[in-house]
Amino acid sequence: MNIAIVGLGLIGGSFAKSIKARTAHRVWGTDIDHETMTLARLCGAIDAPLEEEKLKDCDLILVALCPAAAITWVQEHSGQISAKTTVVDLCGIKREVCAALTPIAETKGFSFIGGHPMAGSERGGFVNAKDNLFCGAAMILTPLETTDIHLLEDLKRFFTDVGFGSLTFATPEEHDRIIAFTSQLAHITSSAYIKSPEAQRNRGFAAGSYRDMTRVALLDEAMWTELFLANKDFLTEELSLLIENLKEYLAALKEGDAQQLRALLKDGREKKATAGGN
Repeated sequence: MNIAIVGLGLIGGSFAKSIKARTAHRVWGTDIDHETMTLARLCGAIDAPLEEEKLKDCDLILVALCPAAAITWVQEHSGQISAKTTVVDLCGIKREVCAALTPIAETKGFSFIGGHPMAGSERGGFVNAKDNLFCGAAMILTPLETTDIHLLEDLKRFFTDVGFGSLTFATPEEHDRIIAFTSQLAHITSSAYIKSPEAQRNRGFAAGSYRDMTRVALLDEAMWTELFLANKDFLTEELSLLIENLKEYLAALKEGDAQQLRALLKDGREKKATAGGN
């Protein structure tokens, strides 16, 4: 296949490296950063830059940009995308992107499916992209009811080939509701947690739990602000629930209520034991 990757940051760059390491597909890439393009060429992550005239020859286009930029790119290039092409965005939210791009695809005749690779790192950019970033990870797709089953089978083979361990299907709304809890809330919590003055005085006292809690505080604030605001309805529900739950622990501590504190901790342990995921 001829595969185009728009945006060669952590996710797009990792896709490029994974595709070249594991398949025989041709990869054309583009990024607004000239140094990134140079690095991608030198390390063999892309075969050549994605030029305008190559769009008509693409079998698959992966758009690895922030939501607003992804929508704009597809809008501006939709007239050059062939009917044989499948476009998959890789954004962290799906309702806004799918609502904008689905009608464009229907009008222009190409296929569009929303996607979200459940893998990442606290450090972004092409320099941190890896050819094993997606190994064993889940790839979420948000197809329409009318999406061709053969297309989904082709995409399943492709994502499996580049290392994903499973393929999950969801509606855009279901995706955004769940991701508010499993990803976005964790990033907000980590960002708030690290603001304690003790964070600057922890030398020699920090172990695994501290590293786990603070790792994703090293986020890209521009990208995550866009993602949070695009999903603010679901995210505010989850954040409000977390705050209410924390108030119960605070009250038990202030009152010295060992029985209540033990009950809260036991409830949390039991819920973790029955929860899905890692």
